[in-house]
Amino acid sequence: MGRRPIVRRRGSSPIFMAPTHRRVAPAKYPELHDGGLLSGTVAQLHHDPGRGTPLAEVRLDDGATYYTVAGEGLYVGQRIEVGSGAAVQLGSTLPLGRIPEGVMVFNAERRPGDGGGLFRASGAYAVVVGKVGDGVLLKDRKGRSIVLDPGCRATLGLAAGGGRTEKPFLKAGPKLALMQSRGRLYPRVRGVAMISAYHPFGGGRHQHEGKASSIGRGAPPGRKVGLIAPRRTGRGRKRKGEER
Repeated sequence: MGRRPIVRRRGSSPIFMAPTHRRVAPAKYPELHDGGLLSGTVAQLHHDPGRGTPLAEVRLDDGATYYTVAGEGLYVGQRIEVGSGAAVQLGSTLPLGRIPEGVMVFNAERRPGDGGGLFRASGAYAVVVGKVGDGVLLKDRKGRSIVLDPGCRATLGLAAGGGRTEKPFLKAGPKLALMQSRGRLYPRVRGVAMISAYHPFGGGRHQHEGKASSIGRGAPPGRKVGLIAPRRTGRGRKRKGEER
């Protein structure tokens, strides 16, 4: 039968898992009780493997420490406020209902209290457009709109690291290190370039699939390669009463 394809081997072996033990810490907002106000100082900026944005370590005045996505222009020693009573300035974290219209925000929460999960990639941001019914309308840099609960928190400004993807890797080594930190397969070898023992499309006198690449949804994992459950393949046929 031959050996199992890479996609099946990766799913059953722990050696292909992302090295999450190298991560610094989860990036989440601190919990607030009774709508209080927390103040702290940026103690240090960290590089988190697998994350394109720097990670800021914030030490609160009460001695607690939390990590959050760093904003553009954030520096060590900067004072930060978290809560509904925080000042409207760069780096502050407020509920969306307390942020004025036209202000750029990042690291917004999907649900109140979840710690943040939207607009936190390198250079990501969203603009507060206004209030729509019981929610707040945001528009990201691609023009997409999203409505969130006014109690969801967000940080004023934009995520640091903008323009990171504009610099080429130049060599395969740095690209390999990045893909390994995220647990992704790199480099990806074409199936037709392999031998028949490693892939269903491999082997032969020249590189070709040798069979139809369409495969059903219920195929076993070792055979599910190529066009999986396609809705249509090949050239579209002319129907009655239609013109091409």
